[in-house]
Amino acid sequence: MEIHVVKKAGFCFGVKRAVDLAFQVAEDDSQPAVTLGPIIHNPQLIEKLKQKGVEVVDSAPDDDSTIVIRTHGIEQDLFDELKRSGHKIIDATCPFVKKAQEYAKLLSDEGYQVLILGDSNHPEVKGIMSYAGDGASVITADSDLPRLKRKVGIVVQTTQPLEALKTLISRTVGKVTELKVYNTICNSTAQRLKETESMAKNVDVMIVVGGKNSANTTQLAKLCESLGIKTYHIETASEIEAGWIRGSSKIGITAGASTPEWIIEETKEKIKDIGG
Repeated sequence: MEIHVVKKAGFCFGVKRAVDLAFQVAEDDSQPAVTLGPIIHNPQLIEKLKQKGVEVVDSAPDDDSTIVIRTHGIEQDLFDELKRSGHKIIDATCPFVKKAQEYAKLLSDEGYQVLILGDSNHPEVKGIMSYAGDGASVITADSDLPRLKRKVGIVVQTTQPLEALKTLISRTVGKVTELKVYNTICNSTAQRLKETESMAKNVDVMIVVGGKNSANTTQLAKLCESLGIKTYHIETASEIEAGWIRGSSKIGITAGASTPEWIIEETKEKIKDIGG
């Protein structure tokens, strides 16, 4: 049995930066620390931080805890409120997410109606939306377009596929006088999707590793399934069933941007144990 792992599987730059910052704060015993929302969408890593005393909160605590802002970012009003609160703030927002927020504000300031391509329920998108001004809309590539103004600007949730952006542009360009697009898709996401697609076409089974609440991990699973490959989305190696892979000669493993390396390694070892 051959086991292949996508090269770009696991932490991207923004996630690694956020996780490193969170653990640095956890090691500092001078004052307590919390993360405002889960630092990343991976329950196992969140539990490790909790064991080190770093809890997840939804709002600023009453004590003097250091507040670490999650990699997905937060809404502008909340960020401003935190700065006024007097708490020490560690901003672990992914730099690419920050750039999407900045472009959304720039477009709004320049008088563009802002369209945000992404999942309206995702914390990253909620944060971007808060910078996009009145009249902004969150849409998917194939959802109904809102009533468009003469000038329209587009920004994108960093984990969206490039094809979705292309589709939205083609649907919008003929309906407006002026269209400005900022491609804020993270290159790491695009590369991971490309490598996963290539691998899935050459294996018998794909194991997708990452949080069930991770948008980009779920996207990887859907991609593999769309190719007609037997696909299993797991959070930990303990979920793997022998029947999934027995009789297969090639197993592929991919993982979302928020999946720690140790979980990927445990997945490989579990497959080896089953395969003999």
